[in-house]
Amino acid sequence: MVTAPDAKLPGCTSERDLLSIKGNKALVRGLAATTAIVASLALAACSSPATTSSSSTASCKPSTGKVTLQYWNTVPGMDKVVALWNKQNPNIQVDMKNISNDEYGTINNALKAGNAPELAQIGYDELSDYRLQNAFVDASACTAAVAAKNDFASWTWSQATFGGQGIYAIPQDTGPEALYYRADLFKKYNISVPTTWAEYLADAKTLKADDPNLDITYFDPSNAEAFNGLLWQNSADMYKYTNNTWDVSIQNPQSKQVADYWQTLISDKLVRTDLASFSTPLYAAMEKNQVASFVSAAWAYSIVRDNLPDQSGKWAVAPMPTWGTSAASGDYGGSTVAFMKGDKHLYESVKFNLWLNTNPQALTLENSLGGLYPAAKAGLNLPALQQGVPYFGGQKIFDVFKASSSKIDTNFTWGPTQKTVNLALQDALAKAVNGNGTVYSALGAAQASAISSMKAQSIPATSK
Repeated sequence: MVTAPDAKLPGCTSERDLLSIKGNKALVRGLAATTAIVASLALAACSSPATTSSSSTASCKPSTGKVTLQYWNTVPGMDKVVALWNKQNPNIQVDMKNISNDEYGTINNALKAGNAPELAQIGYDELSDYRLQNAFVDASACTAAVAAKNDFASWTWSQATFGGQGIYAIPQDTGPEALYYRADLFKKYNISVPTTWAEYLADAKTLKADDPNLDITYFDPSNAEAFNGLLWQNSADMYKYTNNTWDVSIQNPQSKQVADYWQTLISDKLVRTDLASFSTPLYAAMEKNQVASFVSAAWAYSIVRDNLPDQSGKWAVAPMPTWGTSAASGDYGGSTVAFMKGDKHLYESVKFNLWLNTNPQALTLENSLGGLYPAAKAGLNLPALQQGVPYFGGQKIFDVFKASSSKIDTNFTWGPTQKTVNLALQDALAKAVNGNGTVYSALGAAQASAISSMKAQSIPATSK
């Protein structure tokens, strides 16, 4: 547990990506640079010193008098967490703003106008883009920030520090994946919970044969982050950084296996392709018993709970189906709380940021209200994550996610222009589900986008 200088409270926490609850459309980024909450984890940084511009540094001296910090995020219930801090820290107040309607657009506009908040929620896969824009302040002058390194899963810390240089954010949450499934429907149609993707395909055929209106899942072409999580599970390493050059291989054999699998489901009309992730139409289809399962991250548990209250006790969680004998899992979502350019109260920002992401009270609230899954190592030992969840029939679902987090490929790396690549992938996937191209050819479009976007920013890159 980390305590910032002079802090009165101890600490611990988690996240998921753009998302709003209760009928609003959820924009889930998936940071997909997220998971494996184990002390031994290590992952290459999103970018390297050679591919990132320098960010501004700042003094870490305490401010005089009362300070008010601006903190922007997308997490439901975060206002209650901030209220707890404000009650206990009268001299360091935090003004919170929920920007889930247009997270990055809002942040980008503020950066252009020179009035960015002191702290903002940034997904792991977005960090390198913002680093290139010189959007962060380096908090390594703060001893409390430096000392926090060992309190977080090592791979999350490496991404927030960029190759060990600087400290630009504090990890907040991760997104180990699992299979959410309707236990009652699986029982009704006498289907065993699949352990492999081959079994999942067989189950899809069985369900469709028994009930033409029931699909085993949906495929959302507008959600590149979710698809990246599927690639991550199969060790489809899309980027490697060697000899000061990015080697891009998005169309590798592992990614082809994943793409061809989903192409089969799509071509054989075994999955819905007209439903967006965490959208009102999706919830409506689920309420009509038209979707039997979906793969998602730990943070999705609260979304299901809050948007499908009448199905309490019907949903369960199982390990993510695997490829053959491999036990690997995937990651989808997760983010950091970044120190933004122009922060003139770095000492106070570090103090609040560490409390937010290491304090047991804060983490418990963030998990129960916003579904966040901790990046802090100690967070997994919280009582809230050891208990059965009533909505899921009392199942201890976080045991499943804890096991998932220990089976994630820690060598997976994000490229320095991932946001641009994701947009290209989504555009190509949308065409593929309508018969113009394939899922695998969409990966080719993503690869071309990666190369062109890097070269446009003078980042050395080669295609493999």
